Amino acid sequence: MTASLTRDLRSALLMVGFLSVLCGIAYPLAMTGAAQAVFPHQAHGSLIERNGAVVGSGLIGQQFKEPEYFQSRPSAAGDGYDAAASSGSNLGATSATLVERVKAALALVREENGLAVDAHVPVDAVTASASGLDPHISPAYARLQAGRIAKARNMSETDVVRLIEQHTDSGLPPFSQPRVNVLRLNLALDSLETD
Repeated sequence: MTASLTRDLRSALLMVGFLSVLCGIAYPLAMTGAAQAVFPHQAHGSLIERNGAVVGSGLIGQQFKEPEYFQSRPSAAGDGYDAAASSGSNLGATSATLVERVKAALALVREENGLAVDAHVPVDAVTASASGLDPHISPAYARLQAGRIAKARNMSETDVVRLIEQHTDSGLPPFSQPRVNVLRLNLALDSLETD
């Protein structure tokens, strides 16, 4: 090997080592430390506690099947809301599988909520999000479920709708749409019964 090739190889290896330490260790540690200092709740997963026990995260959806709870949108992540298998279905608009899945979800939403066969159902009630872990639903989908929840909890539908309005986050217009965190809304419903 010539002296210039050895010098170039040594310079390249030193640069790879330096950038590996800088980008692979120093930068992630600095960003993690800054996030924990500035946004500690979010940096630790936005965990939601009830009576000292963690019941979920404000960032990851959960599945609710009981009629007295608001239901989340469908999930394509693993067997449903599996954070280890986060992904969308990757099915396109012309996919027969997607069409059948949406038809089945549409029939189920209409049946569970006592809706007419031709009743309008918001799209988030029958389609999964890109991650499959979306913790939010639209206010329209939440209101669609209000009658079922009021009946199951022996409440007035007006009170359920008022609770939805209180838990609707308008987001950051024009970048996001109004949304409702399903876990927080269900916890608010449960706290009404304990008050």
